[in-house]
Amino acid sequence: MSAHEAQGTYDAVIVGGGHNGLVAAAYLARAGRSVLVLERLDHTGGAAVSTRPFAGVDARLSRYSYLVSLLPRKILDDLGLNVRLRPRTVSSYTPAERNGRPTGLLVGGGEERTRAAFARLTGSDREYESWQSFYGMTGRVARRVFPTLTEPLPTREELRRRVDDEDAWRMLFEEPIGAAVEERFADDLVRGVVLTDALIGTFADAHDPSLAQNRCFLYHVIGGGTGAWDVPVGGMGALTDALADAARAAGARIATGHEVIRVASDGRSAEVTYRTPEGEGTVGARHVLVNASPQALAALTGDEPPRPAEGAQLKVNMLLKRLPRLRDTSVDPREAFAGTFHIAEGYRQLATAHAQAAAGELPAAPPSEIYCHSLTDPTILGPDLVERGYQTLTLFGLHTPARLFARDNDAVRDELLKATLGQLDAHLAEPLADCLATDADGRPCIEAKTPLDLERDLRLPGGNIFHRALSWPYAQEGTGRWGVETRHANVLLCGAGAVRGGGVSGVPGHNAAMAVLEGRPGQEG
Repeated sequence: MSAHEAQGTYDAVIVGGGHNGLVAAAYLARAGRSVLVLERLDHTGGAAVSTRPFAGVDARLSRYSYLVSLLPRKILDDLGLNVRLRPRTVSSYTPAERNGRPTGLLVGGGEERTRAAFARLTGSDREYESWQSFYGMTGRVARRVFPTLTEPLPTREELRRRVDDEDAWRMLFEEPIGAAVEERFADDLVRGVVLTDALIGTFADAHDPSLAQNRCFLYHVIGGGTGAWDVPVGGMGALTDALADAARAAGARIATGHEVIRVASDGRSAEVTYRTPEGEGTVGARHVLVNASPQALAALTGDEPPRPAEGAQLKVNMLLKRLPRLRDTSVDPREAFAGTFHIAEGYRQLATAHAQAAAGELPAAPPSEIYCHSLTDPTILGPDLVERGYQTLTLFGLHTPARLFARDNDAVRDELLKATLGQLDAHLAEPLADCLATDADGRPCIEAKTPLDLERDLRLPGGNIFHRALSWPYAQEGTGRWGVETRHANVLLCGAGAVRGGGVSGVPGHNAAMAVLEGRPGQEG
């Protein structure tokens, strides 16, 4: 759509064509509203895109967001999306060394196999039974909490009654998650595997009194009502492409290359100003839904921006000629890398890495986790690469806050990547470097992104993948009915920074659309 076409007045103008904005656009257009999506870049998808990062190599990687857990089946069904989410055959593998011998913990492949893996590592059935009990509890909480994400925000007491388990409520909502981990588990490695879900993109200690780690943990174990993390077939871009198609099919107009620079609202109508290479333009709107960060929202409306929440992760994409062999010969690499492969994520290792980073140092043993998308979904690779046995690896590093990169982003990135891969190499029977594919220019197929890179590339404030610190999924002062409201009655925040945002979920987009369609006072639809 050209600049002169993005004119007139719409029922809803959506700022940003990321997955949440596309969800909102599809819902509103299907309800008969006139919808215009204005996207700064030349493509939709935001952080949920598939790209070919390596020159001359036919591999479409989920470059930023890479797994799906929090996307409700309700949204897929409501919008008629033909999107396949494929479960991983293995939950996780964690290599270790015990008594000078390589070993590890493989979770998956059936109950008996998992029980035997716990017994082999720890010497008894105790840890496995604790594992079953603990995740039985989180599963019950997931089934009760997850459906509320697409409903008006419950109060804290309403959610507590819905959970209907005082021990679970205490462990997850009131006490630092470290207390539950230490109370339930004895083995350091098992404790670490449990804790990692509390630290994805969240810089916190197990006993942080802010409970930021608990909020992160909760969102990582309630997805889909099961906590399972699925692989989007065709890569993350297949999901956002399907959303864009659904929005257009319902009548929404999507204008790429249109950067919104100002939103003026009197609470009942709004004027949206955008910029294109040809100049500036304006469009009228009854409602404006902002699929961007809270900081971007404030900049558009002239409000005081909140402080950015610091990002704390390293994202690495790789293409391999083959999967590396493991020192632990009891497990097939095709199983070990199919789930989440935990590296340097023992409980004490995580605490040490956090303390070192909090003191301004790079962790000596950087914790990270890896998974291989192409084992579950080979369609992201060209047929020639599949035939030759190529595989992708996605690595997500923990406890690397943005502040560590401020002095020299490029140099620190290189240092951190080398140290991170060194931790992985310690568990491999061959160096990972020997397995890396090369691109058309002969360079190794590996790219790393720090929080500062993500801030630059995706406009994520502080490089935080959630846009801001994750919130509890219940109403608090100022959260509004749906968790998307702003101080401007007809301007809504439908990005990851909304209450119950974060991850690839579509929840803020759904909830912003519901707020419009509900036609609450001041927001007549």
